[in-house]
Amino acid sequence: MSHVVLIPGLAADRRMWTAQHAELGSRWPTAVATAHQTCDSITAMAQAVLAEFAGNLLLCGASMGGMIAMEATRLAPSRVRGLALLGTVAHPETPEMHQLRSDAIALFGQGRAEEILRANVPLAFHPDNATDPALTSAYLQMVLDAGTETLIRHNRAVMARPDARAHLPHIACPTLVLCGEADQLTPFAHSHAIAKAIPGARLDRVARSGHMLTMEQPGAVNHLLQAWIDG
Repeated sequence: MSHVVLIPGLAADRRMWTAQHAELGSRWPTAVATAHQTCDSITAMAQAVLAEFAGNLLLCGASMGGMIAMEATRLAPSRVRGLALLGTVAHPETPEMHQLRSDAIALFGQGRAEEILRANVPLAFHPDNATDPALTSAYLQMVLDAGTETLIRHNRAVMARPDARAHLPHIACPTLVLCGEADQLTPFAHSHAIAKAIPGARLDRVARSGHMLTMEQPGAVNHLLQAWIDG
């Protein structure tokens, strides 16, 4: 049986997958990837995930985790038997985002991580969820717990990420692409482009969700992931 591997996003950990790990883990061997956290590039992160788990894999990556999952599929296509990509992008960093991340890294280095992250928390959520103190506090604490070095390292890895678009048409495993309907960080157009490039990929938009769809709409995400695995 293939192992379901949940890959967290930038400066995130198993807390973003709490509901999915509990639900999926009741039916299939399921684990959250951790070995990639200290790596300096998306390719090195993908290699770490492949080394962390043996055998055939069902890779489920969100945001930066989706970038890692796509790269792992390029590196080991015969081992990846299923691919789920949540709120992610396949194209390289744009000059505008490169500058925004560079500016943020400079501020992180000045000890202003909490200030910057707190100001940007609403961008990660659907408007209906951005005012939920329990949800937004849980997300903020998770990212702050990662620490400044991890924030900087992960942002630099995303800034230098490989262009995944060239190998997407060669992906042969069942693929699910999900995006929150109000995702401001990786808008639906990016998910649409990924699904269009991968033969036979299924594309779904998750209602009343932003970028953090696994935390915002765990029930809907679990239902879609279960159908993907069953398929």
